[in-house]
Amino acid sequence: MFGVTALELARLQFAFTVSFHILFPAITIGLASYLAVLEALWLWRKDPVYRSLYQFWSRIFAVNFAMGVVSGLVMAYEFGTNWSYFSAFAGGVTGPLLTYEVLTAFFLEAGFLGVALFGWNKVGPGLHFFATLMVAAGTLVSTTWILASNSWMQTPQGYEIVAGRVVPTDWFAVIFNPSFPFRLAHMTVAAYLATALFVGGAGAWHLLKGRDDERVRTMLSMAMWMMLLVAPVQIFLGDAHGLNTLEHQPAKIAAIEGHWENIPGENVPLILFGWPDMAAETTRFALELPDLGSLILTHHLDGRIPGLKEFAAEDRPNSTVIFWTFRIMVGLGMLMLLLGVWSAWLRIRSKLFQVRLFLRFAIAMGPAGLLAILAGWITTEMGRQPWVVYGVMRTRDAVSNHSVLALSTSLMIFVVMYFFVFGTGIIYMLKLVAKGPEAYQPPAEGDGLHGYPPDQRPSRPLSAIPNTAIDIGTGD
Repeated sequence: MFGVTALELARLQFAFTVSFHILFPAITIGLASYLAVLEALWLWRKDPVYRSLYQFWSRIFAVNFAMGVVSGLVMAYEFGTNWSYFSAFAGGVTGPLLTYEVLTAFFLEAGFLGVALFGWNKVGPGLHFFATLMVAAGTLVSTTWILASNSWMQTPQGYEIVAGRVVPTDWFAVIFNPSFPFRLAHMTVAAYLATALFVGGAGAWHLLKGRDDERVRTMLSMAMWMMLLVAPVQIFLGDAHGLNTLEHQPAKIAAIEGHWENIPGENVPLILFGWPDMAAETTRFALELPDLGSLILTHHLDGRIPGLKEFAAEDRPNSTVIFWTFRIMVGLGMLMLLLGVWSAWLRIRSKLFQVRLFLRFAIAMGPAGLLAILAGWITTEMGRQPWVVYGVMRTRDAVSNHSVLALSTSLMIFVVMYFFVFGTGIIYMLKLVAKGPEAYQPPAEGDGLHGYPPDQRPSRPLSAIPNTAIDIGTGD
């Protein structure tokens, strides 16, 4: 297929499916915690605004959660179908870690999700709040196990290779491998920022459409507080993650920076923009700031990092790609910080909800968190290449023996089905966002969940979405 090998098709297929999947858990993680905060504020202040926002965002959470589960199942099968040699080699570590994720996080989320969605008028407020907290905790536990597995592939520890297979010898070292704490913190905060941008963009959109009420203002205000407080934290975490990566994966940092060799007597420059040429072993059109690379990358004015030429050609990541994906991620992070600072300035001047240019910027930044996650994920995964388990197993040795025809056919099927199924789900979710939160109406005596009569209570997760959602397209 166009000169592409079976290995490249297998990698492309997994990259496509994981790129879809990662978007849904990111929003799930953020929305679950957001719902917990909203319910806590509702219980504390008894302000119906928080109850209305909880009911509104819980419907979107339900749709997003369902799509996340379905897309995750596909990836689990891919490990066996497309990467069978990896599963046979490293399954002794990755298999139990993913099993722990199902036995703890998924059951915790699924067990309490029904109470959170359907239990407002069926259980007491304390139990309902506990259910919401457990759903939020479940998303974080899930993140922990998934990142433990992936981080072990980046910085493997606590194992032996026996008869050609990985055998764990120290589970504490396996789970708490050197990159795990940094990657867990960085990913979790990224999910919170992506959700805040999603919520803030929704609030700004409604304000621009002329819907200026307390519910919409609260959405935007809470999102902007999150941006102001957490964006600087993410920058700090990213810097710490970079120092850890330089220690354990120096080739990745060299590729990210487009740094090919150290010149005697000169410090490492910071290359802002350029085009790394893998064949010519140089970064063309480089726009450099002298010495700043040493300071940022090592925190020392005279610090050095290895150049790509110090690594064998077959051990170098593709600098052309990750040089730019890293800069996209960082650039979006700087825009997030700008959004938070701008919102603080407008808040001080009591103009947070009136300045249309700011509101348009907030809408434009709505998908920025998810785009930054995708860019960061590409950077970290392509930066690990050519290893599937860093320094232990090469990617070319992990792929199953499938033909180019089989992989290209399955890839095309995936593309068509994913855009149809998940595209429909995303459009539906965005229509729910466009509908906006409604004023909280306490149910009448004898009513069930969200005003359903007792004999018509919804019995399926997506049934938590009211029937009025079907009228979104007509504006009725």
